[in-house]
Amino acid sequence: MLEHTVSTQPIEGQRPGTSGLRAKVKVFQQPHYLENFVQAVFDSIGDISGQTLVLGGDGRFYNREVIQIILKMAAANGFAKVLVGQGGILSTPAASCVIRKYKAFGGLILSASHNPAGPDEDFGIKYNMGNGGPAPEQVTEAIYARTLNISEYKILDCADINLDEKGEFSMGDMQVEVMDAVADYAALMQELFDFDAIRGLFAQDFSFVFDAMHAVTGPYAKVILEGMLGAPKGTVMNGEPKDDFGGGHPDPNLTYAHELVDILYADDAPDFGAASDGDGDRNMILGNHFFVTPSDSLAVMAANATLVPAYSKGIAGVARSMPTSGAVDRVAEALGIDCFETPTGWKFFGNLMDAGKVTLCGEESFGTGSDHVREKDGLWAVLFWLNILAVRQESVEGILADHWATYGRNFYSRHDYEAVDSAAATQVLQNVRDQFDSLKGQTLAGRVVQMCNDFAYTDPIDGSVSENQGVRVLFEDGSRIIFRLSGTGTSGTTIRIYLESYEADTSKHGLDAQTALKDMIDAANSISKLPELTGRDKPTVIT
Repeated sequence: MLEHTVSTQPIEGQRPGTSGLRAKVKVFQQPHYLENFVQAVFDSIGDISGQTLVLGGDGRFYNREVIQIILKMAAANGFAKVLVGQGGILSTPAASCVIRKYKAFGGLILSASHNPAGPDEDFGIKYNMGNGGPAPEQVTEAIYARTLNISEYKILDCADINLDEKGEFSMGDMQVEVMDAVADYAALMQELFDFDAIRGLFAQDFSFVFDAMHAVTGPYAKVILEGMLGAPKGTVMNGEPKDDFGGGHPDPNLTYAHELVDILYADDAPDFGAASDGDGDRNMILGNHFFVTPSDSLAVMAANATLVPAYSKGIAGVARSMPTSGAVDRVAEALGIDCFETPTGWKFFGNLMDAGKVTLCGEESFGTGSDHVREKDGLWAVLFWLNILAVRQESVEGILADHWATYGRNFYSRHDYEAVDSAAATQVLQNVRDQFDSLKGQTLAGRVVQMCNDFAYTDPIDGSVSENQGVRVLFEDGSRIIFRLSGTGTSGTTIRIYLESYEADTSKHGLDAQTALKDMIDAANSISKLPELTGRDKPTVIT
């Protein structure tokens, strides 16, 4: 085996976004592209000699080839050991679990999350810290800075290892352990939840369908739901991971998880339905003919946390991303605990959890989690809901109706306009910024505008500042219109418009969200000039 130092030169566009570096597969397959970025990571995270790295991904196209390259580079750069999921598989929350359990130095997670997969689709890579959470901005910026002046990378010239066989292997002086991808995560779930109560739920006349969307959570769901908890065989649909996710878009929302939605809105619909995404960190919760928004899901989980063994003594606090509705804020106020509002991006929750400030956190983009790991966790959220259902013995719709009667309902929706011309998308937000002063005090959508701003966040733990995190129009009654450009896609720009209106009157809680928010939708289009600038007369996705 020979260690090679390969000459290279910087490649443009390798700045990690909120979830690492994402690009088309063909971009990652360019000479030196992957190697430059991985070397930049290794050069930027501290002294890695003798340390342990965790490695795995969501199984998308090019996953296995990238793992072999990273293993050889890790060996050449001085890592003592790499823990890699069998078959190259590790869901994102499972990777966080493994990093924390084995006190690894950090981990590389190969995923583009909910983006499509295949030879012409997307790939991604991100670095997670020793706490199991995504690298903070100061680290990702250091990685990017290194990509701008990189001149060489190190790699071992050796044979590939068999990723399908569990066991320990040598790669130069480095040990590679191919480990069961599910076992450690499943053991952690058993510690958190009342598995006996959930088994009892499945023993009743309770029907449930989980859609793994041919993505990474299939093996996890089969072991935990159908194996450990005794759910009937076939409860997990689309449970075989495929490198193109079966040609689907593994984003668990009402548009892309339409197969599951059709089942839950059929005449013979089951009691409960759920889905997870490409890398297993997102979730969608459905009842019989009923959709639970991620914002409401977080609020219900916070309100019912003491029904779950791991949280039975109460929760320290909650956090939500700024665009997420204020539903959980009302629960926090009632419980007398802190509620933090952060920018979008799970890494912002890490400091709060490490400091013991929050226990539960979530984002409106179908992500919820707790301090058991440092990533959002789709299957964990489903188990949390199963635990609540097992204890309360009520329907999903009944639980939500009771919650709204107690706290009021935050009507909420997100409108996504995908693959928009970047210049037009930027102008949409600028149009709103240009009206910040004139809108204040004006009546818009039947509500008085209290203030407008670009959201900025000062981390209460480390004092770091994140600016320009979303354009906000805030109303005196607590309603909000928010505009953001998303950094999770690889083609064009996604404009996201978030609409929220609070309603205390229980007689109006049964309204459809799009109906309840119609005047705010019209107002958002009017002040931003989005239809005129983009040529779009409706969103790509509504959630």
